[in-house]
Amino acid sequence: MVKALVLSFVSVSAGLISFGQVKKQFSVENAGKCDKVELCLKAKTGNCFIRPSQSTDFLNIYSNQDLEQYSHTFSNEIIGKICSVKLALEEANQSGVGQKISYQVFGKDEKSMDKFWKVYLTESTPYSLNLDYGLGNANIDLSGLSIEKLKIITGSADVNISYLSGVENKVTMDTFYIKVDMGTVNAKQLNLAKSKVLVADVGFGNMFLDFSNRPTVTNHVVGSVGAGNLIIRLPNEDVPVMVKINESWLCSINLSKSLKKIGENKFANAAYTKNSKNALTFDLDVSMGKIVFKESN
Repeated sequence: MVKALVLSFVSVSAGLISFGQVKKQFSVENAGKCDKVELCLKAKTGNCFIRPSQSTDFLNIYSNQDLEQYSHTFSNEIIGKICSVKLALEEANQSGVGQKISYQVFGKDEKSMDKFWKVYLTESTPYSLNLDYGLGNANIDLSGLSIEKLKIITGSADVNISYLSGVENKVTMDTFYIKVDMGTVNAKQLNLAKSKVLVADVGFGNMFLDFSNRPTVTNHVVGSVGAGNLIIRLPNEDVPVMVKINESWLCSINLSKSLKKIGENKFANAAYTKNSKNALTFDLDVSMGKIVFKESN
């Protein structure tokens, strides 16, 4: 049975508050009927921030815009014990693919870059996050949240993922999926994600994955690189690491000194054995792009 959640749209008359002041735009309250939240967020332009919150609300979003200044769709429903929230933010008169190409060739639209959304998630409820960014910037701080699944897709946006307070994910994450088209993704402190599987898909853009700290669970990284760049920072040499790479003659591979060849297209450090616990393993494919492994220091 599908029931409507408590849904709040907050808007203030322009005659009372002028454009540029931060105000709440959307919120979803915790009515005590859900054990989990599935959040799908799409942002076409501007700057988007995600932060943990002490509030019990499932979602609170603030912006320096008024609702009538951009197009959006917002829906939520309860299915069983799962709260499903979908929000799409799109500035009026955007032109899709053409806008992305223009962004890459001519640079940022400063007017769009002044606009932002600040998204706050509660620390008390598990989430499955599906985040899709078009243009602009996204800064995602997952410190102390309970993320069971995470999917991040970026077209031409620059995305930074981190755990700024150093507090790890409260649950073991099933899958961490990152896809970059023409933008850039920087994912730091990935050991704090506690992800069993990380999937990295690079088209023409750039991706940096930071595994420099010791993992608390076994990490399996599956990666595909088209014509872009994938840079991976490894942990200390006492952490077991094994790498498999399916490469082409058009690609470039730079391995760190700690990785030695142990088979065809297979490399490992001295700490790795078949029975290694909490090992970091990579299965990578690359066609025309570049893969670089760096030491932790």
